[in-house]
Amino acid sequence: MDRKTSADFDQGLLDLFDKYVHGDIDRRGFLERATKYAVGGMTASMLLDVLSPRFAEALQIAKDDKRIKASTVEFQSPQGQGKMRGYLVRPASASGKLPGVLVVHENRGLNPHIEDIARRIALEGFMAFAPDALTPLGGYPGDEDKARELFAKLDPAKVREDFVAAAGYLKSRPDCTGKIGVVGFCFGGGIANMLATRLPDLSGAVPFYGVQPKAEDVAHIKAPLLIHYAEHDDRINAGIPAFEAVLKANQVKYQLFTYAGTQHGFNNDTTPRYDKAAATLAWQRTIDFLKKNLA
Repeated sequence: MDRKTSADFDQGLLDLFDKYVHGDIDRRGFLERATKYAVGGMTASMLLDVLSPRFAEALQIAKDDKRIKASTVEFQSPQGQGKMRGYLVRPASASGKLPGVLVVHENRGLNPHIEDIARRIALEGFMAFAPDALTPLGGYPGDEDKARELFAKLDPAKVREDFVAAAGYLKSRPDCTGKIGVVGFCFGGGIANMLATRLPDLSGAVPFYGVQPKAEDVAHIKAPLLIHYAEHDDRINAGIPAFEAVLKANQVKYQLFTYAGTQHGFNNDTTPRYDKAAATLAWQRTIDFLKKNLA
């Protein structure tokens, strides 16, 4: 496909899109403000369409790929929203126990991109488990706008408990070695940070451009962290200095990378904010980190 990149858009428009994606403005607000960037025959609606995800065009591992075994499973979250569902993927060639990787979605639930991420991780020799926080509301609705609207209706405290429960479910599966890590993106990056503060037996956490945990909670982190940030992401990056200071103060083992020239969401290859070079490097670092710490 003729893939657009962030370089094709004004930074002001990208910042506006980020506000839209994270619910700071609604669709109408985006379209009204994006009008000034609509030049060369483009309309604001066309700009929104170009910036929005194209799942099929970015698919890397098909659902029916013979190299994987995938299924939808249920788990209980008594402190959260009750009965939950998730997408479980193992390499088809695996016969024994595998280390587990919890995959935490962005603020749209378990969409096709995150399912694809889970399949990619499984093919690296892990059992990947991607829960859907939208389960009580019917699950991911197949539409990003509707997904964001549903996501805003969730109780954040209960959602956090759902992912704690998901980690426990994954760790206790008989086909898991008992070693688990977590990889999360945006909202999921914040969840990855949170789980590191909540789970003393977590083997590793990889937050991509996630909200940092409270300073007083960082002392509870026992797992090593691999932290990825985008350069152009003021909303998230404002918390980096304090986070890094408290990580050092508590002697938490971590690596932190900020990728030059990138936008929030640079790993998501379904949108123009995707940065191939940065995403490839961050992904290789992630897989190397998981293999080292979950072995």
